[in-house]
Amino acid sequence: MTTGFSFPLLEQIDTPPDVRRLPETRLPMLAQELREFLIQTVARTGGHFAANLGTVELTIALHYVFNTPEDRLVWDVGHQTYPHKILTGRRARMDTLRRKGGIAGFPKRCESPYDTFGVGHSSTSLSAALGMAIAAERIGSDRRIVAVIGDGAMTAGMAFEALNHIGHLKSNLLVVLNDNEMSISPNVGALSTHLTQLLSSRLFSTVREGGKKVLSHVPPVLEVARRAEEHVKGLLVPEGTLFEELGFHYFGPVDGHDLPTLVSTLRNLRALDGPRLLHVVTRKGKGYQRAEEEPVGYHGVGTFDPACGLKPAQSGGGLTYTQLLGEWLCDMAEQDERLIGITPAMREGSGLVEFSERFPERYFDVAIAEQHAVTLAAGLACDGLKPVVAIYSTFLQRAYDQLIHDVALQNLPVLFAIDRAGLVGPDGPTHAGSFDYSYLRCIPNLVVMAPADENECRQMLYTGFQLNQPAAVRYPRGKGPGVKVEREMRALPVGQGEIRQRGQKIALLAFGAMVTVAEAVAERLDATVVNMRFIKPLDEALIVQMATEHRGLATLEENVVAGGAGSAVSECLARRGIVIPIRHIGLPDRFVEQGERAELLAECGLDAEGVFQQLMEWNKGVDSE
Repeated sequence: MTTGFSFPLLEQIDTPPDVRRLPETRLPMLAQELREFLIQTVARTGGHFAANLGTVELTIALHYVFNTPEDRLVWDVGHQTYPHKILTGRRARMDTLRRKGGIAGFPKRCESPYDTFGVGHSSTSLSAALGMAIAAERIGSDRRIVAVIGDGAMTAGMAFEALNHIGHLKSNLLVVLNDNEMSISPNVGALSTHLTQLLSSRLFSTVREGGKKVLSHVPPVLEVARRAEEHVKGLLVPEGTLFEELGFHYFGPVDGHDLPTLVSTLRNLRALDGPRLLHVVTRKGKGYQRAEEEPVGYHGVGTFDPACGLKPAQSGGGLTYTQLLGEWLCDMAEQDERLIGITPAMREGSGLVEFSERFPERYFDVAIAEQHAVTLAAGLACDGLKPVVAIYSTFLQRAYDQLIHDVALQNLPVLFAIDRAGLVGPDGPTHAGSFDYSYLRCIPNLVVMAPADENECRQMLYTGFQLNQPAAVRYPRGKGPGVKVEREMRALPVGQGEIRQRGQKIALLAFGAMVTVAEAVAERLDATVVNMRFIKPLDEALIVQMATEHRGLATLEENVVAGGAGSAVSECLARRGIVIPIRHIGLPDRFVEQGERAELLAECGLDAEGVFQQLMEWNKGVDSE
């Protein structure tokens, strides 16, 4: 990849062994080149930006000290792994980042042996690393296991479950807590660095363990000594006490951009055994001033000119579904003071910024804790409030038990605004909402809706909010077909679809965003188009009517065919003993890789031309019958 910049040192690095052959004094120069290469790369491809700039030195230090991939390096979420990809044999292909057929935006086991665990969702690194540590112990391997987890990912309950288990087993594992929200004053930072290097040294460790053996014969004195060590650390870094109580030896915080300190400390910690936690403080956007000043805005970016930064968001061209939710929340909150907005750390992504500013006392960001978000909503609903949980389809999967047992089983009026339904594009299969029709429609008491356009989305949100039972509105990423949005809100008749246009031959039963595609091909096929609107309850009367008036039915959905909306239609017909040719068109039975959303829809045969070709071929069979 040509960028117009020279990277003489970085171009000598193909894999981590090349990094380890460098004199330690050359590492700061490598970091400088790596950071500039990263800026130029992401400016051309788009992707996660600020977090990656913050982990340049940490990534270099980890690969310099540890014998990767024999030593296992497990990343959390993966937003911060572009430097890792660049140093592990993928530098020449970084111009394909997040593109169809190119480098994935997250660690992926099939892409590189250095990607030890595939991620995309938060807070999995500790559990995965513990599994690897147990496996290493069972086979008698002395490989080192390192998990890198961010302060945001540490807010999830799963992370604390793993920490508790690691401490209980006393597993030989190093956790690196990448804290990019904390700042350290220079004096405390200098003292902390000195203390960390002292405490992580082999000499101190030997003395400490020897002292424990001597004092083990006098248990009360041993307990006093242990408490004294904890409280000395607690005076300097109070957050370390929690990890000590969980069974870890806590070290830090240290400056995550100070390569000599990182290398020295990691070397010391590599030589130690047992559960260890190194607290590293980094700065999102490090080295690119605009990203340092606006890390949220530069979290995920499209292509941009590094000299000019991101362009201001354009207001023309209609609202996205995400923006529609934000507007509706504010409008509804003005009308009904019972409305409460909840998000699991996705305020910007789910469109809740304005709501959080206008109604701060009715807004709850629960951090990366989807399970808690759903049960919190259930508790609110128990006592008369009307919670709206704004969540991505792929992340709602993490709270499936709570959705069933805490909300649906108790028939509580919680509204789920489910964003990023269907294919999402460059973020790939970890973020695609491919399964929600299937996993939602089997839950009793739950009303499931999918809007065909922007106005219908607003009216469905209103409809779901008015119901005295659980309801979900699922909508895709980006913009709709451009329908004018009515300010007046009205409840739609639950379980009723609508006929959009009439044909003679076949009926296209379309769900959500596929209504627009159905309309685009209907005239060429002499087909009736039905906007089904509701996945549950289905408009069974309308389905029977279509079956009696046409020679065949086709269902269209941006969800896997297995167990999806089309399956619900077939079940309806089977219950009534109606036999008619039927074709289900939806996502294939595989994980769809990254690419632009339009590319992926075409690949899956869900664009207008793909649907037309599938139906033409199927029509031949209908005609012969």
